[in-house]
Amino acid sequence: MSPLVPLTLVYLLVLAALAQPLAKALLPLARGNPLRPFEQKTLRLLGADGQSDMDWKRYALAVLAFNVVGLVFVYAVQRLQGFLTLNPEHFGAVAPDLAFNTAISFVTNTNWQAYGGESTMSPLTQMLVLTVQNFVSAATGMAVAFALMRAFVREKSPGLGNFWTDLFRITLYVLLPISLLYALFLVSQGVVQTFASSISLHTLEGSTQTLALGPVASQEAIKMLGTNGGGFFNANSAHPFENPNALTNFVQMLSIFLIPAALCITFGHLVGNQRQGWTLLGAMTIIFLLVLLLPGISEQQGNPLLAKLGVDQSASALQAGGNMEGKEVRFGIAASSLFAIITTAASCGAVNAMHDSFTALGGMGPMWLMQLGEVVFGGVGAGFYGVMLYALLAVFVAGLMIGRTPEYLGRKLGKEEMRLVMIALILPSLLILGMSALAVLAKPGLTAISNPGAHGFSQVLYAFSSATANNGSAFAGLGANTSFYNGLLGLCMWLGRFGVIIPILAIAGSLVHKKRLPENAGTLPTGTTQFAILLAVTILIVGALTFLPALALGPLAEQLTLLAQ
Repeated sequence: MSPLVPLTLVYLLVLAALAQPLAKALLPLARGNPLRPFEQKTLRLLGADGQSDMDWKRYALAVLAFNVVGLVFVYAVQRLQGFLTLNPEHFGAVAPDLAFNTAISFVTNTNWQAYGGESTMSPLTQMLVLTVQNFVSAATGMAVAFALMRAFVREKSPGLGNFWTDLFRITLYVLLPISLLYALFLVSQGVVQTFASSISLHTLEGSTQTLALGPVASQEAIKMLGTNGGGFFNANSAHPFENPNALTNFVQMLSIFLIPAALCITFGHLVGNQRQGWTLLGAMTIIFLLVLLLPGISEQQGNPLLAKLGVDQSASALQAGGNMEGKEVRFGIAASSLFAIITTAASCGAVNAMHDSFTALGGMGPMWLMQLGEVVFGGVGAGFYGVMLYALLAVFVAGLMIGRTPEYLGRKLGKEEMRLVMIALILPSLLILGMSALAVLAKPGLTAISNPGAHGFSQVLYAFSSATANNGSAFAGLGANTSFYNGLLGLCMWLGRFGVIIPILAIAGSLVHKKRLPENAGTLPTGTTQFAILLAVTILIVGALTFLPALALGPLAEQLTLLAQ
């Protein structure tokens, strides 16, 4: 039996055990309880009105205003980095196009990095803007998820809560305390946490080597918990200073899925039917396990072309049991494959292996998960409202099939809601496919591709899938640090984030005004195993119909080419 099977089973059991108590702890925040006196005073001191109950337009405006200010601030600090303190390596200003791309990346919870952190960003920049954005971008996603949840339980009030209150509470009560404990655990395992920028060591060969250091553990904790993914070092979670051993690797994988899983359970508690939350979680898990088979089997078998390189040698003999290219020996194939699927399912983007070195089908798994959208656990908050889009679509289609007016949790779905659902689902697909086509037609896009043929196309397709899905991982062979890619990928990250959030809030604003309908004989049960399967099948069919032609030009063509040679 492959070691991936018991590892995955243990992982899911531990995840379920941890997600349930966290879900209950999130419930008061999801309800939007009245402000406590110290919360009210703190928000007033910060200049925010935490009292008013916002309708969807005011909530959306607050979300956009906060993130635009964050975008300007992150950009400005990068450009002024050379004049600021805590810059022992005397790094200069980040180039304008790269600073623009990085600012959008961290504001949108993407953390796409077209630079090496240890050679580009000062400790001040890492802490003041990048780590801080890891907190508030994650809190923004959770706040939007809470606003959507409230639309299914509120009836007399058109409001969805208060964004400033949600942002404050999520950061203070959830992200900060868990990250603090998490960072201390990482330090205990050897993750670096210091203001020293580097250390010089003598190697066994007698030469001198300089190792970059910095406040790593504090950034590592929130980058995983908040499904951000931006690494302090260029090698991300493959670097031993970020992810030193098998235990930290397992805990990092748990932390990526922890809040997305808990939010589904919280939703079930909030609507008074726990089966609703477990149904959403079940659909996510079905897709997660199915896609895990791609790298799980393909990476273990190795490159099929290597089997033909020797007369009596098999691929397993040439690759010592599987494809270890681009993987850390301390993790191996199973843990690397599982990590790759978890990080792309949850739009985290942290990597403990180089996805560009995966086999063709092994690399297609992470790529397709991103193309499905943030629906398989997904980013913090974004995973919940992403899967809810498909839940509404599945209910609508099923309702038409049985000749009933579609409704979900007592709210009737009409053309207004479905129009918004389709906008939120179609926009990311248009961005991924349209921008990928533009990149392989334009000379600046082609010159950045390091591999010819199908794999080169996969590099481009992966990049725009990652940016639009707010993931941040990459097929690193693509030289994306150019004005062309920094601009286009930045646009994809911004529209992939807020082009979905705005329709989500509009859907919530529409549903909250509708009167709750009593359940009757024609109501489609949505808290059942059958609906979980229907939801999973809907997601997979839409994803296959949309992206199979593009995948056929990339990883599928590459796999067939290897088999044919």
